Amino acid sequence: MNTLITSALLAVIGLATAPAAQAGELWRATGLEQPESALFDAANNRIIVSNISGNPGAADGNGYLSVLSIDGKTVTRHWTDGLDAPKGMAISGGKLYVADITKIRVVDLASGKLVSSIAVPNAVFLNDMTSDQAGKVYVTDMLADAIYRIDDDRPELFVKDAALASPNGVFADGDRLIVASWGKGIKPDFSTAEPGGLLSVDLASKAVSPLPGAQKFADLDGVIAIGDSIYATAYLTGTLYRYHTGGAPEAVAHFKPGSADIGTDGKSILYVPLMNEGDVAALKLD
Repeated sequence: MNTLITSALLAVIGLATAPAAQAGELWRATGLEQPESALFDAANNRIIVSNISGNPGAADGNGYLSVLSIDGKTVTRHWTDGLDAPKGMAISGGKLYVADITKIRVVDLASGKLVSSIAVPNAVFLNDMTSDQAGKVYVTDMLADAIYRIDDDRPELFVKDAALASPNGVFADGDRLIVASWGKGIKPDFSTAEPGGLLSVDLASKAVSPLPGAQKFADLDGVIAIGDSIYATAYLTGTLYRYHTGGAPEAVAHFKPGSADIGTDGKSILYVPLMNEGDVAALKLD
């Protein structure tokens, strides 16, 4: 597992780079260490960033969380220490939940103090997180074609289905989860035999459905929705896509490879973590 992740990371870093996005970029925070996720904390008007700082699959204690202001200034570089390889995050009930390989870390949202860890049985590589309107938290397991639900800090398998095709990004959108699939047949360099696409998981029936016109087009990482627009990143190429129901995904920005779990203020700004550069970029949407 660790060998796979390490070789993939090295391969991604060595890819030919594309020009950084300029149009619409408001600011860029620098000096981070493999920022994987950028989460907007609306109640406290700030952005929380997860830093892997090492092998994405290694329990090495190097990972930490940072806090940025809404204009991209570093408020606290090491807000929460003692994590391994933190990735996606979600907020529920005054607590911050952080995906950390096979555990969910629970952090006090007021102080940044790590208060507990939730072991997720049979988890392989937990990745992105989201919370629904009822406060239930969901986390993808990218290498197990699964999504877990955390309810009252108790983990349960929500859905396991090959149709999820290496689910990476996840975003709660009303009565469904929107899932960004990396794809099928992951190779040692993390390219795929079949690229991923966008999916929907019904919260009531747990049925997995492809979003029309958005299948097999890219190895997707993060995903968010604003109104009727869905935005998703493709890590290996650095492309940011926008999708509307019934249409085809369109590239709206290009970064260097490494764009990961995007966040949003829910209105008009995206926060894009750029793992290989150690940056987080804020984009103003059209």
